[in-house]
Amino acid sequence: MTGRTGKADGSGTVRLLPWARPDGRPCYVVGDGTGYVSRMADRVESIQLGMADDLLGHADDLLAERRVTGGELHYLASRLAESLRDVKRVAESRGARLAQVTGQGPEAHVPERR
Repeated sequence: MTGRTGKADGSGTVRLLPWARPDGRPCYVVGDGTGYVSRMADRVESIQLGMADDLLGHADDLLAERRVTGGELHYLASRLAESLRDVKRVAESRGARLAQVTGQGPEAHVPERR
C-alpha cells in the first residue's frame, strides 16, 4: 500500500487509473509512468477527453433545436453525466501526479471513494 509520500515501497509514483474495479472502487498503478498500464491509461484518458469534446458539440447542436423530446434530453444528460465522471477522474489523476512532481504530496488530490 502507499504511504504519505505517494510512493509504494519507494518504487514509483501512484497514479489513479481512468477505470474502476468491477465493484466501483478506484484502480491505481505504481511506477515511473512509462510502463504498459500507464501507456494504456494515457490512451484511455485521451479517448475519454476526445469523447467529452464530441459530446459537448452534440449537446450544443441538440440544445439549439426547438423540437427536442424529453427522451432525447434524458439520454443527453445521462451521457453528459458519464462523461463528466470520466473527465473528473482524469483531472484528479493528473492533479495528484502534478502534486507528486511538485512535492506537494498526493494526499489532498486523490480523494477517498464515497
